[in-house]
Amino acid sequence: MGKKKKLPLAYKPAGFVLGWLSGALAGMAFRATWKAIRDEDDAPDALDQDRDWGEILLAAAVQGAIFAVVRSAVDRAGATVIEHRTGVWPSSDNNGRD
Repeated sequence: MGKKKKLPLAYKPAGFVLGWLSGALAGMAFRATWKAIRDEDDAPDALDQDRDWGEILLAAAVQGAIFAVVRSAVDRAGATVIEHRTGVWPSSDNNGRD
């Protein structure tokens, strides 16, 4: 096998922007999903005293699943673009996120 190419330093700020973007998209997707599930504008959080455990845990599970899917999709799309433009896949030596 050939020597592994180093990823250009330019990916660090791009990775930061992609992370911010994925968080913003996941938040919007979660709000829309919660509205569809419960017909409420505000999802409960852990310290909402007037919400029960089931509702709190459902909101957390839905939010976590949406965040993971959106982050993975945005990361994968960004990596694909970087590889297409530079010829180098943007991952660390451990082949994943730090």
